[in-house]
Formats: sequence, C-alpha cells, structure tokens
Amino acid sequence: MGRTPGADFGGRGVRGTLDDAALAASIAQGAGELLVAARHDSLLEGRLLGDMGDALAQAWIAAVLRRHRPADAVLSEEARDTGERLGAQRVWIIDPLDGTREYAAGRDDWAVHVALTVDGVPADCAVSLPATGELFSTADVAIPDEASGRMVVSRHGLTYETSWVADRLALQPYALGSAGAKAMAVVRGDADAYVHGMGQYEWDNCAPVGVATAAGLHCSTFDGTPLRYNHSRPYVRDFVICRPEIADRVLSALDEIF
Repeated sequence: MGRTPGADFGGRGVRGTLDDAALAASIAQGAGELLVAARHDSLLEGRLLGDMGDALAQAWIAAVLRRHRPADAVLSEEARDTGERLGAQRVWIIDPLDGTREYAAGRDDWAVHVALTVDGVPADCAVSLPATGELFSTADVAIPDEASGRMVVSRHGLTYETSWVADRLALQPYALGSAGAKAMAVVRGDADAYVHGMGQYEWDNCAPVGVATAAGLHCSTFDGTPLRYNHSRPYVRDFVICRPEIADRVLSALDEIF
C-alpha cells in the first residue's frame, strides 16, 4: 500500500530507485547517524545539544524528502504546519528527534521517526534507535516469539492507566524515555504492552504504530478504534500497542476506568 518507486537518479551517489520502505529506513538511519555524530567528544551538551539536534535532523530530512519525494506532503514536529497536507493522499509524518531531553542528557532511549501515510493510514515506516544501532522497518519486522511479562512505562513514573493495566495483567513496569524507544521495546520483545493516555502529537507515534502494526502487534485507541493520521489537529488522545493475545484484556482493563 502506497509503495511508490522513487525517482531514478542514475547512480549519482544514490542507490538508483528507492521504494518508499527503503527510503523511510534510509532516512531514519541517516538522520540517526548525524545525531550520533553531533554528540562527538561531548563538545555540545544539554539544551544546546538538544536544540542543535532537532534543527540538524529536521534540515537533513527535509532536504532528502524534497529531492526524493517532492510531490508528497510533510508533517514534522520541527517544521511549520501550513495545512497543505490536509488535501494530500500521501503525507510523510516525521519526528526528526523523538526524545530530545534523553538525547541531550546522553541517554540511549531516543529515536528518529519516519512514516509515510496514505489516506491517513501508516504505510511504509521506520524507527531508528541510533544510540543502540537499531533500525526497525515495516519491511522486515515480526512479532516477538515470547512474552516478557513487562509493560513499558515512562521513566518519570507510572500514570493511573499504566498502573491499572499493569496490576490487572500482572505486568512488571519497565521504564524508558522516548515514545519511539517504548514502542520498539514492544516490537523487540522487551515488553508486552505500551499504554499511553496523556495525549501525544501524531509525529510521536505514527511511525512506531506503523512498525508495530507491520510486526503483527495490536495498535488502537483505548476504545479499540484503529489509529488514523493526518488530522487537522494532529493529536492522538490515547493509544495502546501490545501483543495481540493480550489486547482484549488490556482494552477491558482500560474500559474499567475510562
């Protein structure tokens, strides 16, 4: 779905024709490598590093998309939303640096999100965890073989809904930073569920949801509605990413409190 070949650049430093999945993965990996390099020798740190990282990744990703997909619309956390995307079928939803605080603090749990949506549905997506050298793509992910018995939660503590679900399903809390790092923990098999009820913008979870869905995981709002993107207000009130065999129990637990 939505896998349109890119332009053929005849080998001028580019791998000929990139389809959408390959482009998403290449962008996520490339932006991540730039961000890792920007941490070199701790020459920058703290807020200065975080602001620079946001700007650097945004500029590079925007330039790549302009060259490879000039006709497509883009929604990015780090760029002004002109509203032109609302009439577009193909929209790239980007978070150039998910987890700026974690990145600026020298932690590993931050990510780069790249998602192509077609008619609001995540199609070809990639999430990179650059600090650990991991890349997750809709083209090559699969559901983890075994359950972990854990639920990923914010490193700042449990919320009411995460505490409730963890208790109802007897899942051990597993704290991580960015949204991408949390979602990929479920894709990787380090956790069985990611429950978020505090609201996020679309760029915070579109690519992670696309990758998780491709892996065979359950992804929905708290009431079980499939997640859709490219709304006029790009905001997601709540969502669940979890192993399919526990989805009904997770949603039932949430229904008890919402």
